[in-house]
Order: sequence, then structure tokens, then C-alpha cells
Amino acid sequence: MIIKVLDTTLRDGEQTPGVSLTPLEKLRIAVKLDEIGVDYIEAGSAITSEGERDSIKEITKQGFDAEILSFSRPLTVDIDYCLECDVDAVNLVVPTSDLHISDKLNTTRDNLIDLSNSAIDYCKDHGLIVEVSAEDASRSDFDFLKSVFSNAIDHDADRLCVCDTVGILTPDSSFELFDKLNGLKAPISCHCHNDFGLAVANTLSAIKGGASEIHTTINGIGERAGNTSFEECIVSIDRLLPEFSTNIKINEIYDISKLVARSTGVYIQPNKAIVGENAFAHESGIHSDGIIKNSATYEPMTPELVGRKRKFIIGKHMGTHGLNNRLKEWGLNVDDVQLKQICDDIKDLADKGKTVTDVDLQVIADNVLQINHEDRIKLDELTIVSGNKVMPTASVKITVDEEEILNAGVGLGPVDAAINSLKSLDIFKDIDLIEYHVDAITGGTDAFIDVIIKLQKGDKVVSARGTEADIINASVKAYIAGVNRLLRD
Repeated sequence: MIIKVLDTTLRDGEQTPGVSLTPLEKLRIAVKLDEIGVDYIEAGSAITSEGERDSIKEITKQGFDAEILSFSRPLTVDIDYCLECDVDAVNLVVPTSDLHISDKLNTTRDNLIDLSNSAIDYCKDHGLIVEVSAEDASRSDFDFLKSVFSNAIDHDADRLCVCDTVGILTPDSSFELFDKLNGLKAPISCHCHNDFGLAVANTLSAIKGGASEIHTTINGIGERAGNTSFEECIVSIDRLLPEFSTNIKINEIYDISKLVARSTGVYIQPNKAIVGENAFAHESGIHSDGIIKNSATYEPMTPELVGRKRKFIIGKHMGTHGLNNRLKEWGLNVDDVQLKQICDDIKDLADKGKTVTDVDLQVIADNVLQINHEDRIKLDELTIVSGNKVMPTASVKITVDEEEILNAGVGLGPVDAAINSLKSLDIFKDIDLIEYHVDAITGGTDAFIDVIIKLQKGDKVVSARGTEADIINASVKAYIAGVNRLLRD
């Protein structure tokens, strides 16, 4: 059975505190959602503002395969704004718990049903597809909830949705609720919130109970603790519920996760399932050894399934098998004695609390193997001009393959200007700075600064470190060290 997916990243996801997407960002996300096979895209809430309506209109005119919806209250004014945006459908949200009916709307159950029925009729008269979402359904009287849904069906609503608005369902109660609603003659969808960390589990139970559609957000973003995580739910259906499937191109999940993270500025925790940076990273020696022999030993799926790559992390838990595999990737062949010495040196460094980067490993391996690399790029001079009313400007003198080069650049700040003064040179082209991290090693304004960066050229990624009392010098030295490493490789 194919489970349909309604993604509400652009509406419920944007309600994450601190998130406000531009029309271009919304369009980019919508394009990707359509490309990867999402069935329904909730593009926003047309009643919100003129800017929101402009964003929705830009999406509706693209001619996507996905059905485009707008959130709407059961009010004519909301529906008219939806019609103005030329959406295919409305997500008609109708509160069904006594708490919402009396305390929020100050009305009665009978009036609520009349309001819902009238709104459905108005939508259908104007050619809209209607999904009726029962807000706070998980705290509603079941008989009344069923009555609202039955009335909606009688008025030709196309789909029904049970909303666990404050995330109080458990997997057991979710299954029971959807199983009891299974006899209704309309598709039923599930909209869960993650207040107790159960949104994905409750959604999977709802599917088992009879739900044929799920509501999700990319990376599980949303107000409070967020919504059902798109990537976790889709992969769980694919891997754990063999009798069900979706239309989603699973191998593109990581790409859209990164797109939404960049657009919203909402950080993805490293240990997040499926898309976290540690999801397919291994440091433990026992795990690394098992993975090398057969990835199924410590991975429930291959990273390639979701567009990822496996990583072996350098650290004190790293075993010789994973370490030897990493060294071979760099073309370094070592004997057992050399391998043990490199491993011991890594553990000694990590025991001192130091983050072990690729550069540290390279230096350790070089020392053990007595290899001396001649760097192609050397920093000779760096000058920065910056101030309150001055565009930060950097001039740099470097030596590349014995040739002295002078260059300059500007940026948003002195570090940005310094890096830009290098990036415009031919030897630095096609190299992307993908991660930049700063730590103060000691206290005070004279603290030593530890800059760790990641650079990428093609599919090769390296780490580099620069430690100075001056953050600008530390950043430039780390950047040049990483580029030298990429050029050697």
C-alpha cells in the first residue's frame, strides 16, 4: 500500500521560533519537495500576510506534480485568500476538543459542526480539494470527533486528518484511535507533534491502524518540539514496514535536509537519525572492524540509501582496522608496527582532550613513516584593514611553487576578507569551505584561538587546524594548510 505524504515544512515548519523564510527560499524548498516525490505540499497560510500570499502564488504557478495546499480556518475570509493564491486544495483546520471549542473559540459543538460544514461547502463550490484536519483530535471526545468527520464526508470533504496537536498520543493509543476511525469512507491522515519525542512512532502506528496519508516536516522542525520528521518517517516506512511504501526518492533525502537546514538556520543535531553528521560515522574499533567486513553488522541501512557516505572518525576509540582503512584511502601502506604506533599516538593526543583532525593524523603518520611534505603554498604576509565605517579589506602575499603572489580581497568581516583574498586566486578555485569552527583555548582577551575548518574539492573532504592568538592568522593558516593537503592528495 502506498502512503501519501503531505509535507508542511513551509507552513508548520516555518512556525519554528526564529524561522522566517523568504519567497525565494520557500520556492527552492518547494521545488525540491516536488522533485523528490512529495504528494502534497502545504505552501503556507494565505491569511497570514500579503508576503505570504505572494510566496504561495509563486509556488502555485510552477505547475508542480504535487498538490499545493494552504492552511485555512473554517472562515470565508481565509478561504477567499486561498482562492486568490490559486491553490489546488485547503487544509481546513477545525478544532474538535472541548478545550479548544469552549476556551479558544467560545462556541458550542453544534455551532462548530455548522461552521465546518459551511466552510466545506464553500470550498467545494469554488472547486477546491478539501482536507479537514481535526485540531486537538487526540484530546477530543471520540464520538464527537467521529461526528465531525461523518458530517465532513456528507459534505464531500476529500480527506480527513487526525491532529495530535500537543503530542500526547503513544504508539498504542495512536493505533487504537486510527483503527476505530478506519471504517469512515474517506482517506485518513495523521498529523503528529513531537512534544514527548513520539511523533515518528505515533505516525508509524497510525499507518498500521489505517492512516493512508502522513503529515511531516523536513528535519522535524516546527513549533515547540517540532513535527513528525520527514526523513525518519520515510526511511522507517521503507525499512521497517514492508507492506507499505511511499513515492519519495529516498536517495535525495539528505540533500533536502541540508537545504532546509541552510534556509532556516535550524541546526541539525549531530546524532539525529538519518541526516545527522554522526548517523553513519564510526569511531569504535569494534564497530569499524565489523563495518569493514560487512556493513550490516553495525548499520541498519547503507548510507547510500539516503544519499550519504560512511565515515570513520579519528579518535581514541578508533581501532587499527578503521585506522588502516583511513590510511589506505590516502595511499599510505603501513606495517603492523607502524600502524600500532600511529594508533597509540592518536589515543595519546585524544586523551589530552584534543580533537584529532585529518591534519593531525597526517602529521602523526608522516612522523611515524618519516615522510616530509613540501607545501606548495606558503603564507608570507597578511595585512588587514577594518573599522566601524570601513569595508574590511585584506592584502596577502603568498608563495606558490616558489612564485611570489600578491592579492587583496574584501568581506563582511576581517576573516572573510582574508579568506576572500586567497579564494580569488587560481590555485584556490574549486575548493569549498564547508565548515568553520572557532574555540578559545585559554581565557582572557589574549586567549589562544583554535580554528578548525573543513574544505572540499570534488568528493574529497579534509580538515585543517590553525592555532594563534590572532583569529585572522589562525583562520588563514588553517585554510592554507587544508588547501595544501588537498593539493597533495
